[in-house]
Amino acid sequence: MARGMDTERENLTAARNQSDAFTGRRIHLIGIGGCGMRALAEMLLGRGAIVTGSDQSDSGPVRRLIEAGAEITLGQKPENLPQKLDTVVYSAAIGDQNPELLAARQRGCAVIKYSQMLGELMAQRVGIAIAGTHGKSTTTAMVAYVLSAAGADPSFVVGATVPQLGGPSGSGDGKHFIAEACEYDRSFLNLRAKLVTILNVEEDHLDCYQDLDAIIEAFRAFGSLVPPDGLLVVNGEDRNMSVVTRAAAAQVETFGLDSTYTWGATNISTDRGRITMDVLYDQQPFCRLAVPLAGRHNACNALAATALLYHSGLAGDKIADLLSTFAGTHRRMTLKGIGGGITIVDDYAHHPTEIQATLRAIRDYYQPNRLFCVFQPHQHSRTRFLLNDFARSFAAATEVIVPDIYFVRDSELEKDYICSEDLVAQVRLNGGAGFYRKSFDKIYQHLTGTLRSGDLVVTMGAGNIWELADEIVRWVGRDS
Repeated sequence: MARGMDTERENLTAARNQSDAFTGRRIHLIGIGGCGMRALAEMLLGRGAIVTGSDQSDSGPVRRLIEAGAEITLGQKPENLPQKLDTVVYSAAIGDQNPELLAARQRGCAVIKYSQMLGELMAQRVGIAIAGTHGKSTTTAMVAYVLSAAGADPSFVVGATVPQLGGPSGSGDGKHFIAEACEYDRSFLNLRAKLVTILNVEEDHLDCYQDLDAIIEAFRAFGSLVPPDGLLVVNGEDRNMSVVTRAAAAQVETFGLDSTYTWGATNISTDRGRITMDVLYDQQPFCRLAVPLAGRHNACNALAATALLYHSGLAGDKIADLLSTFAGTHRRMTLKGIGGGITIVDDYAHHPTEIQATLRAIRDYYQPNRLFCVFQPHQHSRTRFLLNDFARSFAAATEVIVPDIYFVRDSELEKDYICSEDLVAQVRLNGGAGFYRKSFDKIYQHLTGTLRSGDLVVTMGAGNIWELADEIVRWVGRDS
């Protein structure tokens, strides 16, 4: 078995060296420092492409890309485009009036979206795609980690840093390519994967979708792209999946935390929020799995990952052994520090369901006396459309502190419709202890005057709220 894998890798390497579609191809990435874009840049460099790019500000990831061979300019202007250029790639965060994007189109360059380039890369391998409103990064990382640890040497792009994998992406010689499949702007419709999972379907990105029905339709279209000889694994507990799978040509399997699904569970036990279970495949014993991350949602993620890994060629015992050593991804219940009896955690959750699940898992795992959640809303439109759901999602927190909404992608007009004070008011109407503090400095003052031994504070959101977590860590370090 091992020799067969080695031979396959050698054949792929030889084929790549002879005729890789990306070798010597000159590709410019606008917004190269973004999480997905920098992972894409690393993949392209690994495939032999000549990578240039630009970003608004310097960062650790940007510097690492430069060290890896990319030529990057800070600031975005037409002259950043190289004279010799084959393709320009831009992320969903780049507006139509971006000066580099406009210049590229005026020059007649081939201009494509991030997801289209991701699709090109995936077409060269056996594609594995993980979709859903939430849980994508963790599940993608689980699959990439286990296949890597098993010696399959996959290529992968995760929307978050995975410390055990050395970053958010990797360019391997194995046959598998694993990637998140993002529904924003229907980007995932550019992917062509053979093994696909859809973790959940809920309201989100209502700045580009009219309503939940439109979101369900997009996931249905995505599922229909899986070829007849492929596999679609869906969350059997999600009531929207009956519509999502309606047009599927591929075999469909379900997962869920009881014995009624294709991938089910029984003999479930819980220790500080971490679930251990007997995994069933078609109601037959498959493996005993100790999920390394706290929370019911992570047990579901692990079931989906197990299904994909099995259909990628791994045996049950191997999956269970390797998955139990997975340590998680950056900014997903990440322990930042402990000092003076105070615990500081940071998390990326920015959707009501994610917030609710994460706060419950934090309570179960750390069992703090008091739980302080500093939540930075991400986008005015998301906050407005999901306001009531957000207000109900903080029930497990002792106190919720909210700074100004992180402004991204929305129009200036959207700012007039809602503000953080509106969210705090709704939290209070739902019986919660909510406080608005405009700036990080104000929140820092509030927390340092309130926290005591036995407390836990979690900074939460998709913006730059992690910076406050670092400040609190420094404070408890001085105080301890």
